[in-house]
Amino acid sequence: MSKSTKIPEKFIYEIWKNQNFDKKLCTVDGKELEILDRGEENVEFGGPDFKNARIKIDGLTYVGDIEIDGFHSDWRNHGHNINKRFCSVILHVIVNNESDQHFVYTKEGRKVETVCIASIISQSMRESIQKAIVSERDKRISRFVCEDLNHMITEKEKLDFLFDLGLHRFRKKIEKMFSRLKEIKYISELKANEPVINFELPQDFYKKEFAANDFENKELWEQLFYELIFDALGYSKNQNIMTSISRSVTLNYLREYRKEEKFVDLAEAILFSVAGLIPNPNTPYSDNDYFKGIKEKWGAIKNNYYGATFDSTNWHFMKTRPQNFPTLRLSGGARLINRIINENLVEKIINTFLYGKNEKSVLNSVKSMLIVKGDGFWSKHFSIERPEEATIKYFIGASRADEMIVNVVLPFVLLYFETFNKKELAEKTLKYYSSFIQISENSLVKEMSELLHLNDSWKRSILYQGMIDLFRNYCSKNNCLECKIGKEIFN
Repeated sequence: MSKSTKIPEKFIYEIWKNQNFDKKLCTVDGKELEILDRGEENVEFGGPDFKNARIKIDGLTYVGDIEIDGFHSDWRNHGHNINKRFCSVILHVIVNNESDQHFVYTKEGRKVETVCIASIISQSMRESIQKAIVSERDKRISRFVCEDLNHMITEKEKLDFLFDLGLHRFRKKIEKMFSRLKEIKYISELKANEPVINFELPQDFYKKEFAANDFENKELWEQLFYELIFDALGYSKNQNIMTSISRSVTLNYLREYRKEEKFVDLAEAILFSVAGLIPNPNTPYSDNDYFKGIKEKWGAIKNNYYGATFDSTNWHFMKTRPQNFPTLRLSGGARLINRIINENLVEKIINTFLYGKNEKSVLNSVKSMLIVKGDGFWSKHFSIERPEEATIKYFIGASRADEMIVNVVLPFVLLYFETFNKKELAEKTLKYYSSFIQISENSLVKEMSELLHLNDSWKRSILYQGMIDLFRNYCSKNNCLECKIGKEIFN
């Protein structure tokens, strides 16, 4: 196999379970390796792939866990080097050693041997894997029952249905935002001392009626916007914990330090400390100047913090693109916090919609407010342990900013205008959403567009959102007879 070969990890698990090897195993470092017990497959997301294994390396027996990756660099790219769940790993199994490295290191700094199996997988197993990949591809495509039939209805009918679904999805976002805004308002009135994330709202909250003047304090809107932005920065894998951090490290807490000379650095120190992403003492990289600075800043103020704290095991690096690692997103988030607190970001966004000349200038201006260029320590690191050769230019780039405009800014601004009965501005904002073209891509949405024979319609955000809704609520659940397209075809 070449260094570019990529095999889905679930197939590598099967190779490991069956020990389908043509030759004797040895580590990349040339040490003799014997598998006494392959271990039990671990179904828990985020931990080592096989638990309680027994192996012998150069005559010494080791008991612990096995981690399996496609590439050697996946150990670092998936964040195993900073995750304490992987401290019990005794062997790193890979298909390709593209970086020509012999070892990996745990969070505690312990060296773990690597074995590369690319050249010793049996021929019969190679053929089985190829058949399985083809079979899975065919199965994936066949889940769309109407693929060969939806040409029976017109393109306009399909687009109208997707438009309605996209609008419905947009409205659901606004309803959810308004519910959270009311919670923020209610809790601010109670002056709750305990962390918002653990605060259980009393029954009278659900009976309370709110008026527009309840939401005149701009700090309520800023806290809501901050939470929504962090939720968006978390993607699906780290969405919950990013939201939890924004509800624990509130803007009111951060405002106490707004006049600090290097507020961004302090905000970053607070976020990383609360997130549990600071390396433990005595690890090879814990005495790095950057982390020394964070510990010093956090040590000086941590007694003033009463919110929740988290652990590195709460974060998911596995199967996440390095550009989307929590480390970069938190660093970008610290800079957006500074823009919210010290540069009136939320007010600027709303004023851009109020006074902007046309849709293009409004949305381009907002996008520029959300893009965050890389700087400092994380402009040279995806993970903690070693620097990257190339500079990371953006913590939040144009594509991510586009997605935040669709999923955060437009529904947020529309909620603001509707709350204060600014009907014309609300209608204009809704029009922006219905015509917005985004540059970010989604493989599922592109596939849906092709199967519906709609070419590049997915690029229009309201249809993009409509296709996501169509798949999640109809196609994936086989609710064909509840779908307007399915009703036309199958009735």
